Amino acid sequence: MSTNNFQSLNLISPILNALEKKGYTNPTPIQAQAIPHLLEGRDFLGIAQTGTGKTAAFALPILNNLAKNRCEVKAKRMRVLILTPTRELASQIADNINTYGKGLGLKHAVIFGGVGENPQITAMQKGLDIVVATPGRLLDLTNQGFVNYDDLEVFVLDEADRMLDMGFINDIKNIIRRLPKKRQTLFFSATMPLSITSLANSILTDPVRVEITPQSTTVEKIAQKVMFVDKSNKTLLLKSILEDEEAKSVLVFCKMKHGANRVEDFLNSAGIKAEAIHGNKSQSARERALQNFRDGKSRVLVATDIAARGIDIPSVTHVINYDLPQEPESYVHRIGRTARAGREGIAIAFCDPMERSLLKAVEKAIKRPIPVDNNHAYFGVEGVAIHRKISSGRSAGAVAAKSATTRQSSENRSTGSRIFAAKSDGARSHGMSRSNDDRAPRPSRSARDENMRSDRPMRDDSANAERRERPNSRHDGSRNSRNDRFSRDDRARKPSESREGKSRSFAGKPATGALAAAKPNRYAKSTSKGYAFHANKRNSGSARKSSGGVKSGLKKIVSWFKGDKK
Repeated sequence: MSTNNFQSLNLISPILNALEKKGYTNPTPIQAQAIPHLLEGRDFLGIAQTGTGKTAAFALPILNNLAKNRCEVKAKRMRVLILTPTRELASQIADNINTYGKGLGLKHAVIFGGVGENPQITAMQKGLDIVVATPGRLLDLTNQGFVNYDDLEVFVLDEADRMLDMGFINDIKNIIRRLPKKRQTLFFSATMPLSITSLANSILTDPVRVEITPQSTTVEKIAQKVMFVDKSNKTLLLKSILEDEEAKSVLVFCKMKHGANRVEDFLNSAGIKAEAIHGNKSQSARERALQNFRDGKSRVLVATDIAARGIDIPSVTHVINYDLPQEPESYVHRIGRTARAGREGIAIAFCDPMERSLLKAVEKAIKRPIPVDNNHAYFGVEGVAIHRKISSGRSAGAVAAKSATTRQSSENRSTGSRIFAAKSDGARSHGMSRSNDDRAPRPSRSARDENMRSDRPMRDDSANAERRERPNSRHDGSRNSRNDRFSRDDRARKPSESREGKSRSFAGKPATGALAAAKPNRYAKSTSKGYAFHANKRNSGSARKSSGGVKSGLKKIVSWFKGDKK
């Protein structure tokens, strides 16, 4: 059977019309080999380079079979489940399904985190033909009782290797345990490492295996090169590359989220419109950045590996690996964002001395050396730390000039230090330095203290002495002076200030005041909080509140009202 065009694949007319409107006439190799087997309901294991049309390879036959075998979907159930690792890839697959399935009347929805779950719950309540989801949010809704898998017919695991790399293995196994055993299972991935072979064997039944190209090989139409540069000069090298007018749509990959933010700030401060996309961005911000990049409003998109898969933008002219990936296979996915749909592209990798081992791992994975381009202004130039200074509002050139001046001053100081050291060595060589025997003996500590006391001017301490001699003073040096000032006899409390059972006194001394006068022999030492405890109850740990202070205060109040105002 010839597969030179989509007409020969036995697809229904609405799908063929949608493909014709998109300008697709001939299937890609993975589509030509996968679609016939998937139309028959076979399990499938597909390995193909990124950007070769894997999404259409499984979306077209799924839409075709669902449209031919229509049925009513119950609430909370679905007929097809497509699992993806990232929100961007899920949105892209949903867009393709909407495009290819226009006019078929099939219901589909996207379920992922970062957005409200209520619209997703509402969609599941109506029943869906196709659900495109990420594992985390899908499990959340499943545990809440909003998802039922009993009527599932087709299960698709897209980008299976990336799912495992991102730590979704337990979530995937949890979802697979809930699926019916009688189903069609599809595995699609750009790479298929040995770590997921056991998982594939456990869920696939007599699968058809199609491998279009050898594992971890790169697209031939991409011109690759590596530039050796110091880590702190990478931003300046990136700026010089972006000064080329041919770099119209540039995708920059960074290793860390904060690194992507720094590159974005640097480029914007240099007058180059750039936006960052990574896991810390909200879903609306990520979608807005992608749309601006597609529309040409942003010339540069700075991303982490979250965007290495799922960005289908045919107009990307350059992919720049600002940081080399920790996993060599990710290099293939990164540079696969360019040279899409038959176009050509350029992939540039920055490599600092600490990344040489990563470069070797990438070259081993792609089974070829990457050409080296040292024809740039920053080859062999010592790095200039500028990242932290960008936020001050100065331009990159001013920061670099300031850093150069700082380095020159540092060199001058270093030269002065060497001259001083040389002079000191010369002085010692001419016998100018004294030996330990010639030095005067160092005075003892007691003698030094005595000299200090004798040299110190005398001060009038009469005021302090008077305060120290004053009884019940706050400055009498007692540790419990704070407690004592609440029990002084010369400061009678007002009625509102009387405290039941809280007679404050010096630690280790009998309580004073009206309480002690009323019952002088029944109270012993106060505690650290100043509470007086009954002597008979102290050993048992129980305390009895004193009411003597209250009675004394009441007597004074009564006397005051009777006219004895003392």
